[in-house]
Amino acid sequence: MSDGQQTISSERSVQRSRDLAERARRLVPGASHTGSKSPTQFVQGVSPTHIERAEGSRLWDVDGNEYVDCNAALGPILLGHNYPAVTDAVTEQLEDGTMYTMEHPLHLDVAEKIVDMVPCAEMVKFAKSGNDVTTLAAKLARAYTGRDVVATQGYHGWPDIWMSNNDSMSAGIPDPVSEYTASFEYNDIESVEQIFEDNPDDVAAIVTTPVNLEPPEDDFLEEVRELADREDALLVFDEVLTGFRFAPGGAQEYFDVTPDLTCFAKAMANGYSIAALAGKREFMEVIDHNDFFYSMTYAGDAVPLAAADATLSVLQEEPVHEHIFDIGEQLRDGYNELAADLGLEDVTEATGYPPRFSIGFADEIATAAPTDDTDIDRLLRSLFMQEAHKNGVLYTGSHIPTYSHSESDVEATLAGYRGALETVAEALENGDVGSYLEGDLVGATLRERTGDD
Repeated sequence: MSDGQQTISSERSVQRSRDLAERARRLVPGASHTGSKSPTQFVQGVSPTHIERAEGSRLWDVDGNEYVDCNAALGPILLGHNYPAVTDAVTEQLEDGTMYTMEHPLHLDVAEKIVDMVPCAEMVKFAKSGNDVTTLAAKLARAYTGRDVVATQGYHGWPDIWMSNNDSMSAGIPDPVSEYTASFEYNDIESVEQIFEDNPDDVAAIVTTPVNLEPPEDDFLEEVRELADREDALLVFDEVLTGFRFAPGGAQEYFDVTPDLTCFAKAMANGYSIAALAGKREFMEVIDHNDFFYSMTYAGDAVPLAAADATLSVLQEEPVHEHIFDIGEQLRDGYNELAADLGLEDVTEATGYPPRFSIGFADEIATAAPTDDTDIDRLLRSLFMQEAHKNGVLYTGSHIPTYSHSESDVEATLAGYRGALETVAEALENGDVGSYLEGDLVGATLRERTGDD
């Protein structure tokens, strides 16, 4: 596609994707190395399973089909695929090497940028993934406070501390581990207070995502900040997804609530593998104590540091966030207008903040389900996804705009969505949504299985 014009034809094929998915099932548990990228998360037989290349706001699958990218690779792409400033920095760094016996100056350059941009940041420690820094934050909080229990909300990765009290994902984790992790609900300050009541003087930290799809209500973030201060616990924001996307200083800047520690990954290097724990000096210095250990060889990789340095420089110099908010608002509101035009406003809705919103489907239209045990929301989502993919829009549920998305991308996306919604409306009118589905139903996503938005 170009200039917002569709080029999808009836000859569209995903045969090579099907072949690769079959190979992957024989070689890779789950046929994917990332849960949310598994073939089961899409309409198998219709959706692509493997992407071959990307440029700006567009993707091409292994069969040559072109799509507007709506998901930004689950969040890491902030500026756009193959963004020139980042690619140039990485190319230049590759010529000088990637890994060394000692630190590279970029460690200091990027750390200084984070300290300059992020409200809570006085010191920085690098890692490779969000899993690394969320787990490091919990360990640091326990070491600083001398307490054991971590109060947590949302998804923070696969390590034992986060999955131990989730019965559906606790295989391989010893039962006693769950005694030291307690879950609370977002926007429910009473559920947080209850954890402190149940574990007097033993809660080390409150670890939360600063924003889900729904906004913080009733001063929730301010109240968890006050509660942490009152109970001498650390407040940790998991900004793996929101960091550098809501504002140059992350969601903590956007909502004007400063945590003690914050976790970054994803967008900080526009797709290159790097993560960071940043926080106030008195807490971060615990990492340097003799009885505390954290070390990682690949935290020294200079290539993602070069990518991060370039990415953060663009954020400091250009109106990235204004653009992302504008594009996201056009897409979110435009979708809801389409749904209303087609009489589907009670069936589907786009909700959330412009930098990250999601399209959902109602589950109370039971008459459209072909069987009693099929969730109608999953059936409708599968049909919508099928048609969106056929129309050249890589819909996955969540929408994460980038700096490279243009007005023509908005037009192309909404045109594809109109066609998909027209099919949904027709299927509902005929009373048999299932007969319109050409592949397998979409399976539950990781975040659905963990109960997070």
